[in-house]
Amino acid sequence: MSELTYDPDIPVTRPTPATEPHRKRKRPHPNGILLVILGAVFMALLDATVVNVATPTMRTDLHATGSALQLIVAGYTISYAALLITGARLGARHGFRTVFLLGLATFTLASFGCGLAPGAGVLIGARVVQGVGAGLMVPQIYSLIQLTFEGRARARALSLYATVVALAVVVGQVVGGLLVSADLFGTGWRPVFLINVPVGAALLVAAVRLLPRRTAPSSKGLDLPGVLTLTTALLLLVVPLVLGHEQHWPRWATGCLIAAVPAFALFVLVERAVARRGGAPLVPGRVLRSRDLVCGAAALFFSMAGYAGFLFSFSQHLQSGLGESAIRAGLTFAPLALGVATGSLTWQRVPARRQLHMIAAACVLAAAGYLGIGLTLRAGGQGGLVLLVLQLLWGLGLGYTTSPLLTLALSGIAPADAADASGVLTTVPQIAQVVGVAAYGSVFLSLADGPPAAGDQAASASVPGSVSAAASASAEALHATALPVAVGALLGALALVPLLRGRTGKGLAAVNRAGDN
Repeated sequence: MSELTYDPDIPVTRPTPATEPHRKRKRPHPNGILLVILGAVFMALLDATVVNVATPTMRTDLHATGSALQLIVAGYTISYAALLITGARLGARHGFRTVFLLGLATFTLASFGCGLAPGAGVLIGARVVQGVGAGLMVPQIYSLIQLTFEGRARARALSLYATVVALAVVVGQVVGGLLVSADLFGTGWRPVFLINVPVGAALLVAAVRLLPRRTAPSSKGLDLPGVLTLTTALLLLVVPLVLGHEQHWPRWATGCLIAAVPAFALFVLVERAVARRGGAPLVPGRVLRSRDLVCGAAALFFSMAGYAGFLFSFSQHLQSGLGESAIRAGLTFAPLALGVATGSLTWQRVPARRQLHMIAAACVLAAAGYLGIGLTLRAGGQGGLVLLVLQLLWGLGLGYTTSPLLTLALSGIAPADAADASGVLTTVPQIAQVVGVAAYGSVFLSLADGPPAAGDQAASASVPGSVSAAASASAEALHATALPVAVGALLGALALVPLLRGRTGKGLAAVNRAGDN
């Protein structure tokens, strides 16, 4: 791999006192760079879920309304999702290292502001700024990985990245429960945010020392018309999906979702006009003409939407239906985390010609896991050993899907378009998770909140030791939710059919071979 921090302007001469320091300069170890950027993305993704278990304490401490609590949780996700593609372009224009450091510093300072917020209004504002920091920081990950790694090492780094993405959602619930329950120094919910400050500061110091300095900033313009239209379209989509259910889908939410369709169409027209004028569209058409990217992103969307939606519904069932604590509910997902990690770190051992088939099969495996969990818990019990095995299968299905899809989607992208493709790939999973929680979560909540059937209620009351009516309704809701989630997972497999025809994994094979010669 080429030297990333060596300055080519320094002539190669006989060592002298002036040149000796440069000769002795050591290249940062790639694993150190990977640890920094994965630590940062883990922290950013963790904050999307860690707040959920702290909302009851926030309501009491801040005297916050239900709408304020929604915005405290959703303000981060909304600003984060809306800025990802723009953040990728800023990184290409001003340097991935520079924008990453700016995003990390913004995120850390905003976390400090969240932890000290005197009221709900200030906390909402700080959460939005937190999302801005994450939106600047996270899109640089792919580009920094491409700068630092080649061949199999790059595929392994992307696998670790996918593992972090999947695990952060699960770990967030556990960490949030532990911090709130500990009530450190009587601070209640505030450590949920303040813990980011020392971690972020340490990562910032390490990033300044380790990240490659010379990243050849692009001459591409920012494409302000594209930024404005895309941001508007994303907000019209994300805001109602995040807030709609809690507010019982008011007219403004429905209107925003309808308006999102022409807004995205307008974005396409604007981008075509920018390209005709010789400008640099925010999402170049040649990026979206890559079959690997389009099919891989589609499969990734279905995979992450199902994962986030079912995880949300499953968590709600454990805590609201079965009455388990946030910590215990989080620990219940340990087999899922093990499966994700195993799949993400071992998929490269599958022969390259079989890797596309492996991804499709993994989608089917995840679908089987969803259906199995729904059936196992339908009676309202704990599931026992069977639930552990099914979660492991679910995790393996996700691990053998997400990590190779990231590699596949990037395999046909030219280096000049890497940043723009990175923006798309970071946006797709984020939007998928929002859509998954909104769609599948709404199915679960609408059924779980409904009154149980009269026969079920009478049976629960007459049989000693039987599950409560609420637990029974929640279990039925989870079972009903598992079916559309499983269908979505199968659609992920179908999205790969265009690549399976006439090809046996060329894209992944090329990536895996790229640095072996």
